[in-house]
Amino acid sequence: MDNTLARQQGGIADLPRAVLSAAYGVIDSASRVVAGDRVRTARGNAWEAICADRARADQRDEVRRHVAMIVTMPRVAKVKARSLT
Repeated sequence: MDNTLARQQGGIADLPRAVLSAAYGVIDSASRVVAGDRVRTARGNAWEAICADRARADQRDEVRRHVAMIVTMPRVAKVKARSLT
């Protein structure tokens, strides 16, 4: 039948898909050249947020340790520490 011949050759509906696919490939390649293979993804954004949260938590812990050290210092050491700054 003639219907099988039309399916093998492809139709006009396949043309936009091919053009869009090629355009996507060109845009993707250009963005990788400009961005240097660093394409932002949801997973990458989430990992960066996790790392930033951990860094802030480490800084808070460090401040707490310093404050605890200052609070537990003897009075004489506190006066000496103030005179050094």
